Amino acid sequence: MAAKDAVSVVVITYNDAVHLPDAIESALAQGEIVHEVVVVDDASTDDTPQVLGRWPRDRVRVVRRTVNSGGCGAPRNDGTAFARAPWVLYLDSDDVLPPGAVQKLLAAAEAADADFAVGACVRHELPENRDVPWQRELFTNRGVYSLALRPETLWDTLAVNKLYRRSFLTANKIQFPDGDEHYEDFVFTADVYAAATRFAVIPDHVYTWNVRRRSAAPSISLRRDQLKNWQDRLKAHTHVLKTMRATGETRLVDAAERKFVEHDLALYLRDLHTKDADYQQQWWDATRAHLDTFGYRGIETANAPMRWISALIALRGQPTALPRLAELAAEPARLVPPYAGTPNRPLWDDEEPSVPLTGLTTESPDRLPINIEAAVTMSGPRLALVLRVADLYGLLSRAGAVGADIILRDRHGRAERRRAAQLETVARDGFLHGKATLEGGTLRGLEAFATWDIWARISFRDGTFREVRVRAGGGSGLGRHLVPDLRRGVLLVQPYRTSSHSLGVRVADGPRGAAAVASARMKRRKAPGKKS
Repeated sequence: MAAKDAVSVVVITYNDAVHLPDAIESALAQGEIVHEVVVVDDASTDDTPQVLGRWPRDRVRVVRRTVNSGGCGAPRNDGTAFARAPWVLYLDSDDVLPPGAVQKLLAAAEAADADFAVGACVRHELPENRDVPWQRELFTNRGVYSLALRPETLWDTLAVNKLYRRSFLTANKIQFPDGDEHYEDFVFTADVYAAATRFAVIPDHVYTWNVRRRSAAPSISLRRDQLKNWQDRLKAHTHVLKTMRATGETRLVDAAERKFVEHDLALYLRDLHTKDADYQQQWWDATRAHLDTFGYRGIETANAPMRWISALIALRGQPTALPRLAELAAEPARLVPPYAGTPNRPLWDDEEPSVPLTGLTTESPDRLPINIEAAVTMSGPRLALVLRVADLYGLLSRAGAVGADIILRDRHGRAERRRAAQLETVARDGFLHGKATLEGGTLRGLEAFATWDIWARISFRDGTFREVRVRAGGGSGLGRHLVPDLRRGVLLVQPYRTSSHSLGVRVADGPRGAAAVASARMKRRKAPGKKS
């Protein structure tokens, strides 16, 4: 292990005096391995200067910018230049480092003689207190790689879950882009990946990214109501493609294009239908122009739903069927009726130029974009779901759909309930019909107020299965219902339709639940307006 002056933690902040102390303390709590915390104050106008006076200057060194940069790049570059330790790690003022994170990263980097080490980041979503691992599949095992050996690394565009050898950054002249153009992490990490001889990967949790959805100043990734947000993302991805092409590795270019199609494009399409017509057209035009620069394999290796969407955008000059596109871009994808074309040549719609759903008829059953709708009825203590499973050009019948389960998943990820459903195995009018009954006790959550997402698992003859979110059908009995309950006397049950047309159920458990409902409603009224 290196000497105690091994790491400089660079914290950038702007008008975040409330959260900044937690970030600094989480860095200092790493122990003597952190030689210094360099805080770059990007011309804050709140109490940040006073807050920074709490710590001794030999441990927390401050760089004060007199003009706000408008982004994260310039202050991070300032912090890197000011840092004195041989290793550097970046931390945003509203995030924290979990205990032991720096030591684990440094041990891995030194053992591998790596240019940088990277570990798992967890998105901590507030106010729900829900933890969502970032790119979980990239951090299941330890290893030492180069980008050529692991192109899927490009999916991790974060700069903050990594520990860098400072001499590696300076020798390769790698910096964040300055100015108010966002997604500077895309540019920085692409340059880092391309230049690194080797990097170490560990499965340990090394960074907590706090996502405050109801903040008065939401993070950049949540500001998708602004067209500039998408334009900045396209510009950053253009740099990524340029960097990957310069490596001469076709596989890296393909990976960068596929990542854009499956992640970036899908993410923004999910709420494009909520924007005004001018925004939609400008977004569509910019996206078409960007996709036009792609090679063949970048799109063709993407998953089937995003291949179809990319083809549609390339062929059509105007936005079309955006709510339906949003459902197809969801995870997991849903292809909602009507189903155009024929079972031998399925099409997106009947318009010209036609967009074939290439590969749909040969897709394995466990990857089909199945659409399941449910109507809700309440009878005493029971909630009944009347299911309609679209047969999707007869593919479910051909694959042999043999059963279904209804799965209730707690919105906070803390509980799951499963109940068998009755499912007819012969289609009628293009649908497989079914029914599931949920007792009141099944709906009761771990806490007084629970929110359940409703999923369904369709099982097939070959032993495979497909899990999809259940869609709220028209006239589906949405609203509040009082349900008798032996333990609590009564449950307040509210089936509802989400913004993505999925079916959810809110449950208030007895008097405590009613109080929780009232409290949540009050908080929503007082919360600052959301920007996305």
